[in-house]
Amino acid sequence: MKTSPVYIHRGRRCQPRRAQVAVAAANTAFDARWLLVLLAFALFVCLPARARAIAPDSARMTPVVRAVQAVAPAVVNITSTHIIEGQRVSPLEKFFGPGFPGLPGFEVPGGRRVKQKRVSLGSGVIVDGEKGLVLTNAHVIAGGDEVMVHLLDGREFTATVKGADPDFDIAVLQIKGAAKLPAVKLGDSGDIMPGETVIAIGNPFGFNHTVTTGVVSALGRTIRNKDGAFTDLVQTDAAINPGNSGGPLLNIEGVLIGINTAVDTRAEGIGFAIPINKARRVMHDLMSAGRVAPLWLGLDLQDVDGRTAMALGLRDAGGVLVTAVFPGSPAAKAGIVPGDIVESINASPVRDRRDYLDILRNQTAGSALRLQVLREGGSVKLEATPEPFSDADARAMLERRWGFSTAQTAQGVVVRQARADGPAEFLRQGDRITAVGSAEIRTMEDFLQAFRRERMSGQVLLQVVRNGKGYYARLIP
Repeated sequence: MKTSPVYIHRGRRCQPRRAQVAVAAANTAFDARWLLVLLAFALFVCLPARARAIAPDSARMTPVVRAVQAVAPAVVNITSTHIIEGQRVSPLEKFFGPGFPGLPGFEVPGGRRVKQKRVSLGSGVIVDGEKGLVLTNAHVIAGGDEVMVHLLDGREFTATVKGADPDFDIAVLQIKGAAKLPAVKLGDSGDIMPGETVIAIGNPFGFNHTVTTGVVSALGRTIRNKDGAFTDLVQTDAAINPGNSGGPLLNIEGVLIGINTAVDTRAEGIGFAIPINKARRVMHDLMSAGRVAPLWLGLDLQDVDGRTAMALGLRDAGGVLVTAVFPGSPAAKAGIVPGDIVESINASPVRDRRDYLDILRNQTAGSALRLQVLREGGSVKLEATPEPFSDADARAMLERRWGFSTAQTAQGVVVRQARADGPAEFLRQGDRITAVGSAEIRTMEDFLQAFRRERMSGQVLLQVVRNGKGYYARLIP
């Protein structure tokens, strides 16, 4: 007969090993159950009390919190997707990895080009909930083949671009298949005060509905880039980062006073927003006419370079000299006369004709401009309100300044007549204008818009097609 061994441990009688193992297993199961209970209790205690509502009269319900709660549902995240042709991918690359065999231009039979998606992120704000209209920046949706709008409540919609103008960096989107959406109240940027509290909401670096606060640092700022100038901007120290573009700038009452557009990367706490009064006028033009009406003052100008400054007895070069004033134009009504030197517009320095055009291009109809003019050695301050630069006025100035006339045909914009003693005497009847500078020309509207941009340039590069052959010609007005 078999007996179970008895083990002695430190003078004590021990249980048989089988019994010892069973007891250990039971203890382990018991400990595991208690551990689960303790974990559940800890999770219950540590979970945030999300359902608990804050009392409306709580000190934590500051004006900033109230403004954010009211407006956040109207702030949207915008993704703009652009489909581009990718590099050729060969079967060998699929196996060995991208870049095989690593020789530029090397192609393997059977290779194919793949389409790639380029996605840009930005923000926007719903300004009309019934129509589903969204205000954002033009650069947010530039080049996009598909635009998606994401709401705070998780809903997603496709959107169509109703209009965009890169000169103002404003675009208007319309959300498809949505109605009764939350919308922000539009304010009046004419009464913004430096020092007042402002709130920015956006999606910096993909972090949805990020809220930052600051103050209005200054008004009427001008920033320049390679494409032109943006004027009358609101400067703020509220943090504006990539992805905030197109989002709202709110006052403490939760009213929209600007559209965030840019940040100065050279320093912290310097951001800019387009005042809502300008954005509202641009939106109206885009919705009603599809474009913002170009404006003019009715001046012919000349750069005040070193030689001109010396001839006029000026100490420093800079500004633009008025050489002609068109009768009945806004400049004539404002009292500007030939011989005046325009030094600044809305406190933005005018260094040359390019500055003048860049500043004027960023204005909207009905907004008076403050001009500082040098006249007979003294400074004179004038006010002029630019008017729409009609196609008829543009054609007349083109023929006068560039010396040729054009017509729209099925093939494009062609030269109708060139003045023999004009700056474009090299053109011939029937020549087709395909580009002015970097602007491609397909329609008469394209051509006149290009002329408005380049009309005061010292020289203009034209791309011309004659008898099926293209060439470049330099026009010096």
